[in-house]
Amino acid sequence: MKILAIESSGLTAGVAVVDELRVIGEFSANHKLSHSQTLMPMIDMLLALIEMSLEEMDAIACSSGPGSFTGLRIGASTAKALAYAANKPIAPVPTIDALAYNVFDAYSLIAPVMDARRSQVYTSVYEWASPESAASQPRLARLSEYAAESVAEAVDKCAGYGRKVIFAGDGAVSLKEEIKAASEKSGLDYSFAPCAQTWQRAASVGFLGIQAFREDATLDSDSFKPFYLRQSQAERELAEKARAQLN
Repeated sequence: MKILAIESSGLTAGVAVVDELRVIGEFSANHKLSHSQTLMPMIDMLLALIEMSLEEMDAIACSSGPGSFTGLRIGASTAKALAYAANKPIAPVPTIDALAYNVFDAYSLIAPVMDARRSQVYTSVYEWASPESAASQPRLARLSEYAAESVAEAVDKCAGYGRKVIFAGDGAVSLKEEIKAASEKSGLDYSFAPCAQTWQRAASVGFLGIQAFREDATLDSDSFKPFYLRQSQAERELAEKARAQLN
């Protein structure tokens, strides 16, 4: 099985091709250019480099949210166009799941935190469940609902599990001091993932896409849409204007 994966939920734009056992190829960029300028060129170059075609892919995996409204829409549009053209299913992969997949620790909890602006983070809490047998792989298990909440709320939720927590995601970089202060206040045993495991990665989207494909959790190009945990700035401003007119 081969999956073409697209990651565009944050500052990093990434594409990858994976199978069940390896990363066949992967490109990522986090430097100035917008996702609309980088995704399709990276896909074209990657497929050419590994000497594969879109038709050889079994499915297209795409980060489905939460995250940057613009980035998610660009990624979704790209995935939908490719899936429609090649008649391939789309495997939606929640962004926070893919961030947690970057970090393996058999004993600690994983808490991805994406900087959602307005003093909030997108987050959830995960653990790696023990494999059912020596021949099988451990499985990532989500312990809490996806949430848009303050750093203090996210840290307090983690502290409630009474276990060490590893923070990852762009929020673990931009909000590091706030996370440290809240963790020390709550008595949370915590650490931060290494840089190589912190940022979004298309390969992680791809491996979770394989899992979604096996579980028959794919969608056709018309049905796939990104999901958001809160309204966009434009939607919030429109709602505020409507409320002001009513008052």
